[in-house]
Amino acid sequence: MKAFLHAALVVLVSLLVLVSQVFFTVDQRRYALLFQMGEVKLTISDPGLHLKWPLIQNVRYFDKRVLTIDSQDPELFITSEKKNVQVDSYVKWRIVDPELYYISVGGDESRAGTRLMQTINAGLRAEFGKRTVRQVISDEREKIMEDMRAKANEDAKKIGVLVLDVRLKRVELPTNVADSVYERMRSERKQVANQLRAEGAKQYETTRAGADRKRVELLAQAYSAAQQIKGEGDAQAAAIYARAFTRNPEFYAFYRSLEAYRETFKSKQDVLVVEPDSDFFRYLKKAQ
Repeated sequence: MKAFLHAALVVLVSLLVLVSQVFFTVDQRRYALLFQMGEVKLTISDPGLHLKWPLIQNVRYFDKRVLTIDSQDPELFITSEKKNVQVDSYVKWRIVDPELYYISVGGDESRAGTRLMQTINAGLRAEFGKRTVRQVISDEREKIMEDMRAKANEDAKKIGVLVLDVRLKRVELPTNVADSVYERMRSERKQVANQLRAEGAKQYETTRAGADRKRVELLAQAYSAAQQIKGEGDAQAAAIYARAFTRNPEFYAFYRSLEAYRETFKSKQDVLVVEPDSDFFRYLKKAQ
């Protein structure tokens, strides 16, 4: 009985070992390359359970996910102004052709990353050499990253990978040149600010001169209109006085004298020095 159990256990273990050698699973996050006698027989990208011949076939797995190459130390590049800049960058990439990836770099992620970084650094060196510090820091930074992604993909296709993104995390000047460059940038900005102030002052003076001229024109037009209206009023008053005078000259003279008396003796402090027989008091004498 013990011999039978021992034999059954051996058979069961052998079957389990055989099953583990025949069946293998592929995770949805990975590719699988099926090798037969050291040569790639099949590329498997669909997840699930698959079969292989034991002993003569073996399987290697490669990551489907997006991988990152992040530089530990900043690289030193030279701009068109012969200024050194320190650049930190990272690369996002993934495997798209696992068979070519295995043939090109032996399926070694570190070898693939080294090759990609060599290509990207060489491209960045060329791009920085064509641009000024200001351009690489701000003006054309996005264009540099997009151009580098496209150029890196040309080489990445040869090893079966796709470069998804190239990013410049930090672009800085070395300490010994940063102060002088920033001072020059401040001087340029100050010059632009002074120019804008001068243009603003010129526009202000032009606008003010135009407003003053318009004001003078409006005042002249208003004065002319006022004088015209006043002249027309005086003419109408003179005409009314003339008609009144022609109707009754004596009453008109009397009325005008009363108005003169009212205006002359309006206040108690008013003093009038005239001769007693002056014609000014003619109607007062007649009243007596």
